[in-house]
Amino acid sequence: MGSNYLFTLKDEPIENLRPLKVRVVGAGYSGIYLGIRIPQRLRNVDLQIYEKNEGVGGAWWENRYPGCACDIPAHSYQYSFDPNPHWSNFYAPSKEIREYLGGIAEKYGVNRYVKLSHKVTSCIWDDAVKKWKLVVENVKTGEIIHDDADVLVSARGNLNDKAWPKIPGFETFKGEVMHSAQWNEEYDFKNKQVGVIGGGSSSIQIVPKLQKIEGVKMSVFVRSRTWIASPFGDASMLKLGLEPNNTAMSEELRKEFVDNPKRFHEFRKIIEVDGNTVHGGSFKGSPMQLEAQAFYRSVMQEKLAKKPEIMEALVPSFGVGCRRLTPGPGYLEALVEDNVDFVRDKIEAITPSGITLENGRKVDIDVLVCATGFNVSSPPPFYVEGKNGVSLQQKFLPYAETYLAVGVDGFPNFFMMFGPNSAIGSGSLTMMIESEGDYITKCIRKLQKEDYVTMMPKPERVKDFSDYCVEYFKKTVYLDQCTSWYRSEGGKGDRIIGLWPGSTLHCIEALRAPRWEDYDFESRAENRLRWLGNGWSVTQIGEGGDPAWYLEPSLMNVPMKGKPEEDEEFKRRPFSH
Repeated sequence: MGSNYLFTLKDEPIENLRPLKVRVVGAGYSGIYLGIRIPQRLRNVDLQIYEKNEGVGGAWWENRYPGCACDIPAHSYQYSFDPNPHWSNFYAPSKEIREYLGGIAEKYGVNRYVKLSHKVTSCIWDDAVKKWKLVVENVKTGEIIHDDADVLVSARGNLNDKAWPKIPGFETFKGEVMHSAQWNEEYDFKNKQVGVIGGGSSSIQIVPKLQKIEGVKMSVFVRSRTWIASPFGDASMLKLGLEPNNTAMSEELRKEFVDNPKRFHEFRKIIEVDGNTVHGGSFKGSPMQLEAQAFYRSVMQEKLAKKPEIMEALVPSFGVGCRRLTPGPGYLEALVEDNVDFVRDKIEAITPSGITLENGRKVDIDVLVCATGFNVSSPPPFYVEGKNGVSLQQKFLPYAETYLAVGVDGFPNFFMMFGPNSAIGSGSLTMMIESEGDYITKCIRKLQKEDYVTMMPKPERVKDFSDYCVEYFKKTVYLDQCTSWYRSEGGKGDRIIGLWPGSTLHCIEALRAPRWEDYDFESRAENRLRWLGNGWSVTQIGEGGDPAWYLEPSLMNVPMKGKPEEDEEFKRRPFSH
């Protein structure tokens, strides 16, 4: 039967730069990146980035505890297009990372799109109008703002929702209480009895700093065993002629990086190559894994010789990397000092004046430091509701399942950056963030150019990726018997929901070219090719572009004479559609 539909041409150039509203939640590494790439690559987009804090930087704005620093070489923890030669330390302090991110946001005009002190409280999909309805609170004034968007991006990251200890009596403690991500910088620790709960990355950085303060007596409550790594990048430092035990970057070296970009590039290259070639250590029983265990055991034994009982309580049976490795300069040394008590016994309760252990022992403290991390396995702390009234909180029970870590079925025009399965055990995290941002930008352009109202992953493809993750992680150390934020159920489940199922380079390639066939699309027109427009290109009209753009050398791909297959670009990395 024929259709009664009367087709008409769309009177627009083929590029179809129709208006779109994009809302981003979070202005950390991910949100800032989108604040650069969306304006650079897209046109006619109404972009707004909501940030609940008073400044950009995400976790690096919030985390200000003593010793807070990057736990990988800082020269691998920066945007690829704007490397910083001025890091004062191989593991840059949080203040410098915060300043770097603020500088990037200012330099590339991101602040034009950021609304600080604006906390998104709910995002609900309205299927009748095909838009996201947002409720936003101005945390300074209490004003409630109602907004809408064609596209919603959660760029809040994993390390954002603080996890407090679930210990009876916690709320009764009368002394000072602080979380590593909610630090009281005005508090004077001098001559105080300090209790630190936790043995993860923040505790490993906090303890050495507090231990040195005059008059401090510290009790460190650690239940979980862990490998305390020699700092990441030691091999890189040795290759570069640097001393692993001195991670400070001298003024002379920093000046050399500024004056000699080639030397700086070589320095960065060595770090990246090292980070990308230790991936084999994540597999159970691999030679690299066994070598790492032997090395870390010998280092820990040497540094804990003064209190060998700590060695017995701390060294785990699980593989290196099952829990995230954190460089621990000074941590083991601090644990054996006379003013530090390493407590392995389980905490029974917290009292107004201290902590009671299961063995009956009472520990008096003046200040309680909670180095207890974040709720990583949970959905965003703001309410997100997709089609048919299903919330993301419901969708992610009992564990998060996504499509390539960027999308979820049932949630149209919704994307995530640094969400479930987005972290990495080794390699460059920021390159993965950039790849996710590039992928999302392509999706937004797809919606805009080809006149689609919505796109969302097919449920079958979400299941496929979930099955892939399960099978991949079976051979890795990440499923050894350890408690880790990589895992579901608060770190104790049998699903890995924090890490990408592969290497950094594997992730970058997976996101390089979107597989549009993995998505369901809703079109604005019955004729799916109406986006072809009126036969014109915007580059032919007014100031819309260059009518002979294809002759510009910067836009031209010139093959090698005689043997095009010897092209250096494609020898470094295979071509992709």
